[in-house]
Amino acid sequence: MKFTTLAVLILSLLLITACGKKSENAIQKQIFGHTPNGAEVVVYTLENKLGMQVSLMNYGAAIVSIKTADNKGHIKEITLGFDSLKQYLEQSPYFGATVGRYANRIAHGKFTLLDQDYQLATNNGPNHLHGGNRGFDKVVWQAQTSTTDSGQTVTFHYTSPDGEEGYPGQVDVSVSYTLSKNNTLTLRYSATTTKPTIINLANHTYFNLKDAGKTDILGHVLKINADNYTPVDATLIPTGEIAPVAGTPFDFRQPHTIGERIDADDQQLANAGGYDHNFVLGNDTEAMRLAATVFEPTTGRVMNIVTTQPGVQFYSGNFLDGLEGRGGAVYNKHAAFCLETQHFPDSPNHKNFPSVVLNPGEKYKSTTFYKFSLQFVGLDR
Repeated sequence: MKFTTLAVLILSLLLITACGKKSENAIQKQIFGHTPNGAEVVVYTLENKLGMQVSLMNYGAAIVSIKTADNKGHIKEITLGFDSLKQYLEQSPYFGATVGRYANRIAHGKFTLLDQDYQLATNNGPNHLHGGNRGFDKVVWQAQTSTTDSGQTVTFHYTSPDGEEGYPGQVDVSVSYTLSKNNTLTLRYSATTTKPTIINLANHTYFNLKDAGKTDILGHVLKINADNYTPVDATLIPTGEIAPVAGTPFDFRQPHTIGERIDADDQQLANAGGYDHNFVLGNDTEAMRLAATVFEPTTGRVMNIVTTQPGVQFYSGNFLDGLEGRGGAVYNKHAAFCLETQHFPDSPNHKNFPSVVLNPGEKYKSTTFYKFSLQFVGLDR
């Protein structure tokens, strides 16, 4: 089966006609609350003339909300999230957050750099996850807004002190979000360090293109442009193997629904309770590449992910377990998926994986595009 190539010109014209007289709104700012130490948390809302909206907050440099049109022209939510800051502070499974210093897992929280051993927090069973007990998702970032011909932008900045969560070097990090006039959300990351360190930044938005988590995502159609993936052990740490997807439930080189093979008799799926694996996109960290495409048949929504990152983690919401979210929705298992562009999990402990070492005088950079569009028909078979 394959995606149809039907153009979305008709709906685009309808939306432009409906919204053509609408002026570009200024970036909206709203106080969301305060952290326990009194820091003010602000939500910034970007909007373009087509009606797409992206809300961001300085706590965790996070995506709070994305609203896009469906095939009937209705602008509706497509992400999971909470109504209150308290919920983000107390129970969020990284909803929309910028995760780091090291996104994903490091085995036993240990790595060696320049013959020096480092021990990080083990906050995910025996392993280190998403920067530790107080990663980048749990700090308040500085924010700056701007509007140009390219769209509306919020740039977040954070200085991570030397030794924070066990990582060496003071690291200055920036992540910017730009909403364009053609429904593309661009994420640009940059970082510098005062000492050799490791870094791996990613965004952890939970998507449900149908109904924002009220039902599951098993009917979403997914294509991942990867010939290989990195198998994991029972604690979800890569074994070090770079394995072909051919002949496995991990072969998404042609479109499949997420639920089509998720219950297959496969040890890798059993290890994760579904999909929670890194797919290998390539070694060139400068070139943009189409990582994945997701299509939701009932709404016609399409999301293309283009990135410079060498990997993308596909997570099928296996650990959602009845969490109460936005508007009283209950997020159950498989209520959302994540496609986190990244370097590979546990890279510091695998010499055959792309390097995540950042040295003084160097600059970490990565870019990811989320391109939203529509299709009016399903799949040709």
